[in-house]
Amino acid sequence: MMSYAMTTRPRRSGIPQMLLALTMALVFVVSQVAVAQAQVNRPESFADLAERVSPAVVNITTTTTIEARLDDAPRLPEGSPFEDFFRDFFDGPEGRPNRPRRNQALGSGFVISDDGYIVTNNHVIEGADEIRIEFFSGLELDAELVGTDPATDIALLKVDHDALLPFVPWGDAEAARVGDWVIAVGNPLGQGFSVSAGIISARGRALQGNYDDYIQTDAAINRGNSGGPLFNMDGEVIGVNTAILSPTGGSIGIGFAMSSNVALNVVDQLQEFGSTRRGWLGVRIQDLTEEMAEAIGLDDPRGAMVTDVMEGPSLDAGMLAGDVILRFDDGEVRDTRMLVRRVGDAGVGRDVEVIVFRSGEEVALTVTLGQRELFEAAARETAPSPSAPPEPSSFLGMTLQELDDTLREELGLTASTTGLIVRAVEDDSDAAQKGILAGDLITEANQQPITSIEDLEALAQQARDAGRRSLLVLLRRDSDPRFVALSLEE
Repeated sequence: MMSYAMTTRPRRSGIPQMLLALTMALVFVVSQVAVAQAQVNRPESFADLAERVSPAVVNITTTTTIEARLDDAPRLPEGSPFEDFFRDFFDGPEGRPNRPRRNQALGSGFVISDDGYIVTNNHVIEGADEIRIEFFSGLELDAELVGTDPATDIALLKVDHDALLPFVPWGDAEAARVGDWVIAVGNPLGQGFSVSAGIISARGRALQGNYDDYIQTDAAINRGNSGGPLFNMDGEVIGVNTAILSPTGGSIGIGFAMSSNVALNVVDQLQEFGSTRRGWLGVRIQDLTEEMAEAIGLDDPRGAMVTDVMEGPSLDAGMLAGDVILRFDDGEVRDTRMLVRRVGDAGVGRDVEVIVFRSGEEVALTVTLGQRELFEAAARETAPSPSAPPEPSSFLGMTLQELDDTLREELGLTASTTGLIVRAVEDDSDAAQKGILAGDLITEANQQPITSIEDLEALAQQARDAGRRSLLVLLRRDSDPRFVALSLEE
């Protein structure tokens, strides 16, 4: 008797398909709500805002007198019929050029008080003999320079007028978010008052300076916009338009405005003192790498490592090269850039607590801050110390040589200088990958001074015995110190 196995396909329930359809419908509705919300948040027009702030935005025209030179005069063939004419026109009584050239430059600015204080960029007015301010109303006034800060490219001007002047308030750049609407107002390419709109593309950008804190925006910024304001939607200045990134010289949607939080602090000092007064620790610092942190027993690469302690506040407080600054004035220090800005903003003559990581534990120091500008002025008056050229032995891929009096004299080093001179570095070594060069001077290993190769080898062995994979060395190149973590693994 034959039997047949009959298989039947189970009926598919409609419930999963219904759930899928409902889910897709819900996603669609949510996305539509988000789009609708974005449409609601987008301003229909910037006209009211532009009308409100424009009276306080100014065009700036500067005039600079440049001495003419003989090289500037046209050269004509000897015997030319115009030779005598051009000689009389360009040469003075003693055969010198007597017609200096007057160059004009354009920029923007904004009024921050009804008594006529105006903010712009330092590069707009630098070297100017005359500064002319044109207001939105057509009023024109001459301006005097109150003070400048090249480090942040900020300048403060002052105009006098019988009536109170329209001005705009500062805003909090820290409260601004990436994606927020902004408008830039200024005098692009000398075309007169102009408004452009965009969003904040990024925050906390650094270009070149130690105190950089730029807002990046895609609002069109061109030559002539420099020094003008970047406004939030409340009509507050959250940035000073300063620079653009462009291969063509025109706007490609990458513009930078110095954060109002930086600019306001600078402006306050310029208004009170005519110059900046930044705090100064008196140390050289560098960021930590993961290997450097591991080499000194720090859990993660944070803080700012002290590479050198100069005569001044930190030396008086007992800070040492090799200390890692973790906290400054009750605030965490993530990296060197954060520390530089916070020290600069902390003021002069204040006692601040500095927490450093030293020999596996945290140490609290009290530092009385000095004034950076005074230190820089003194440094300019002092002749630069001689730089140390290259020198040699053999360990961790480096050929090293111990210092003696003859070598110190040859290299221009002081009699008290100790350490090992790098004579050569193997191409495929970890030292070469870390950027060590012939001529570098190694002065410490694992935060201990070294005077011989035996010292270096002994400290390396101690690190291995402690289970560490790296040896932290302090080297100097042209008097500039930095730490490097060298691998101890074979």
